[in-house]
Parts: sequence; C-alpha cells; structure tokens
Amino acid sequence: MLEDISLSEIKALVGQEVGVSDWITVSQETIDKFAEATSDYQYIHVDPVRAAAETPFGGTIAHGFLSLSLLSAMNYNCLPKIREQTMGINYGFEKVRFIAPVKSGAKVRGHFTMADARFRGASMLMITYEVSVEIEGERKPALTATWQTIIQFDPKDRPVDA
Repeated sequence: MLEDISLSEIKALVGQEVGVSDWITVSQETIDKFAEATSDYQYIHVDPVRAAAETPFGGTIAHGFLSLSLLSAMNYNCLPKIREQTMGINYGFEKVRFIAPVKSGAKVRGHFTMADARFRGASMLMITYEVSVEIEGERKPALTATWQTIIQFDPKDRPVDA
C-alpha cells in the first residue's frame, strides 16, 4: 500500500496489515559495513570460514540490530505516505524479539500491521506497528517488534474528529 492517505483516514487502518516491503538482500558486504559502523566484529558476523566451522549456521549471520535497522528502509518502501506529514520521528520499541538468524545472502522483508494510532497534542500522531521481518524460504521470522513512530503535522491539518 503506497498510496497517499490523509490524517482523517488513519483510524480506519488500525488492526490492518498496511504494508509488506520489497525484499532486501543482506549481503556479507552489508554485514561487514554494519560491523564497522557499530564496532561489533564478533566472528559469527564477519568471519565466514570460522562461522562455517564453529556455528550451526553454516556461515555468517547478520547482527540482530542490523535486521532491526532495516525496518527504516522497509517502512519507506511500503507504508502509505500521509499527505499532511511534515516530519516522521522514530519514537522507539515496546518489544523486540530476535527469533531466527539471518544468514549472509538471505533476503528479508517487513510486514507492518497498524496496531494503534493516537493523536497527541495539537500536531502529533503516534502510530504503533506490529512488525515482523520475514526471511525468504524460512518458517520463522528474523524478528518481531512493536514499533512506535510519531507523525508531525501542522496543527491546522488536525482532523476535526480527532
């Protein structure tokens, strides 16, 4: 669902899956760059030979936080754009669970269900998503999370019934 929607249409989406992102390939290069950015060089992520020999994964796996951070790209890829939005803010997570490892070279995609949408103050809308990150060809998701975001808008655009 990439169509634009208005603030007045948000409440009708609560309880619905509002987006499924395109697939993203998690390459070894991506994993290595994430390791460099976070200084997390644990061998299960950056040493394919050792990871193949010493882990049950058969090779390297992505950092859990890398899989989590891909939610931003997935979000932009598939969620409806709110016409009145002036800015979006990542508010945080209520719950994150890393369920299954993402092996180097695997493809992942996000599934977003709008769990709640509440207007706060004159110019903010807090949206809560139940998110899962699917791994192509795997039964279990990479992760599940409850993610909260804030949509900022001009107070004059607030729906009358909100």
